[in-house]
Amino acid sequence: MLGGISIWQLLIVLGIVVLIFGTKKFRSLGSDLGSAVKGFKSAMNDGEKATESDTDNVEKKAASKDTIDVTATKVNQEQERK
Repeated sequence: MLGGISIWQLLIVLGIVVLIFGTKKFRSLGSDLGSAVKGFKSAMNDGEKATESDTDNVEKKAASKDTIDVTATKVNQEQERK
């Protein structure tokens, strides 16, 4: 028993729903649900890829900033020597 509802009661309700809507509605509902889940999964994967690329971009910017800082320091040191 699930929360006071027996399996027989669920089967009767399912049978009535099938009689009212027909099996074609269930097939289209299943395909719509499947495409929705597929779209959700692809959106989650795209979000993860975007997060990874954002992290990579931040790391690249930090590395290039470090390179610029080192280059500027070297230039300053050379100017001081002259």
